[in-house]
Amino acid sequence: MKRLLFLLIFCSGIIFLKAQAPFPSAEEIKQFMNSKTCVVLEDDPFSAWNSYIKKAVTSFWTITPYEFIDIVEFNKRRTDPSYSFIVLTQTHFERDKTGGLFNFINLIQGKKVRDLSDNPEICAVPLSFADEDDIGYGYKLGIILAFIQKHAKLISEDPSITGRRYLRYYNVNAPEVVNKTILAKKEDLEPDINTIEAIKAIYPFPFKIVEEEEIVKAINEKAPATLILHKVGPSDNRTGSFCFKILIGADDSNMYYFGQHKINNSNPNAFLKSDLQRLARYK
Repeated sequence: MKRLLFLLIFCSGIIFLKAQAPFPSAEEIKQFMNSKTCVVLEDDPFSAWNSYIKKAVTSFWTITPYEFIDIVEFNKRRTDPSYSFIVLTQTHFERDKTGGLFNFINLIQGKKVRDLSDNPEICAVPLSFADEDDIGYGYKLGIILAFIQKHAKLISEDPSITGRRYLRYYNVNAPEVVNKTILAKKEDLEPDINTIEAIKAIYPFPFKIVEEEEIVKAINEKAPATLILHKVGPSDNRTGSFCFKILIGADDSNMYYFGQHKINNSNPNAFLKSDLQRLARYK
């Protein structure tokens, strides 16, 4: 089970909040659909997050009106249900004994509650390991944001989909993966499958090992029947931490696969051979 650690700079200090984020009720989801979404920026004028999220929201966010705000304004508004919020958080997992933190993008709903940890969480997606110097997820932030709003629309139509394992819900789409082309960077793949020859031996379906530029182009052009691999893990192969693997459609922003594993000698910090074998079985 995860604990959310919100690192929100406020005045001269940092607020550390650890809590189990509640999922929204049907009424709170309805409130979101009628809300104005506030995108919370960091106080640092040189923040890479600020640059990436502004570009992504401007290009991809269409589900609600939006506004960019600072953390001081966020603290004033977060109890107002007429607002929702996109915020960068850091998350620690109780079962991760390495003490690692992960960057998450969260969409939360305003609510008149005392603690920030009690604001309903509509969606949260892992972005990167928190000790990374640069924001390696920046070029994928737009498609991730597009997925988040698609998820919000989905649960507004069927609130029963919310739950502790809501990203795993999207594995219902996994049988469609073999009919699409997966784009992945070599460094995100397990060494046993970091060549096309090795991939074809166990996964005889469309798969390309590409540079970042080709993924950016596919996202911007909404390449049809194309899936983007989003891999999140620590910058090293630390045993006991977690690795997340997500496939999102470039053309429809749908999630087609969600997996996670604990890193050890047999399962490195990468998209695994076992992930491909699992997907290949659907044909």
